[in-house]
Amino acid sequence: MMKRDNKILISTLLLAGAAIGLSSCSGIETEAKYPSGLDRSQTGGDDSIYGKKESILGEDGFKIFGGKKKAREGEGGIGVNSFLWRATLDTVSFMPLSSADPFGGVILTDWYTDPNSPNERVKINAFIMGRELKADGIRVRTFRQEMKRGSWRDAAVAEETSRKLEDTILTRARQLRITHLANEE
Repeated sequence: MMKRDNKILISTLLLAGAAIGLSSCSGIETEAKYPSGLDRSQTGGDDSIYGKKESILGEDGFKIFGGKKKAREGEGGIGVNSFLWRATLDTVSFMPLSSADPFGGVILTDWYTDPNSPNERVKINAFIMGRELKADGIRVRTFRQEMKRGSWRDAAVAEETSRKLEDTILTRARQLRITHLANEE
């Protein structure tokens, strides 16, 4: 028991000595030395006596994730083409949204039942494929269910339904782009 108490005492004294030693170093004052032949008036009066600092990594330095790039037309600060994104949201605006991810380019709707056909409901998943406005830049998947014997059952969807939605979105995206270009001029 005595040895343990001595170890604790020695450890405490060593820590206290180290703290006192380190705190005494902070009081040292030094005077800045300028290179011979230069004074503050020759350097523009700023603290940088050698002028502009340069980096071996280039003018902009090292950038994580690519740094700032000039945004191309249609990007608008999101991960996909902003015209396709806005056009997709406009096209499915009558349906409740389940999820919308502007960086991944995914828009998922919840089930929608048209008041004119209460025994049928549809759901849409839209995927924006990139940053460019092009014909293959949007993929739409359509799901349909019918009410049978008191529960919803999956039903077939006509093949052209998804294609027609894609065409509608592309047409709307083109309209948005034309409006954008007209406003820039």
